[in-house]
Amino acid sequence: MPNKRTFDIKPIKKLIEKQSVNVSKWIDPFPYPYKKDALECLSEFNNDSVEGVLFDPPYSPRQLKECYDNLGMTLTDTKSSVWAKWKDEIARVIQPGGKCISFGWNSNGLGKKRGFKIIKILIVAHGGNHNDTIVTIERKEQGNLNKFA
Repeated sequence: MPNKRTFDIKPIKKLIEKQSVNVSKWIDPFPYPYKKDALECLSEFNNDSVEGVLFDPPYSPRQLKECYDNLGMTLTDTKSSVWAKWKDEIARVIQPGGKCISFGWNSNGLGKKRGFKIIKILIVAHGGNHNDTIVTIERKEQGNLNKFA
């Protein structure tokens, strides 16, 4: 079944364990419960400074609005540009050879244009009328691109 605590879903928990995610070298800009804007969180890190990122954002504009409402913040933009800004910042902070594990309803991840290559995709079916969770693991193939520096 789906769970708002994504990392407690059994196959996802197992995958994260297999990836040897070290909490002192990885970051999660969307920890549950959300208490801080993800861009603000990511801005605190230097370029190429983290081994990996767990990218588990709200999966839809509706979920994004709910997260901001729960923080008592006003959301002014629910366009896809919000997700693009997060991805740009994540690409900036991950060191070459580092990984991003993205969660959502698609396998887009950070993408080739940000210097990432897909190395694994996991589809977690939740049954019934629930959307699957798609987990994409990517490796940063190159240093920061000028666009993100």
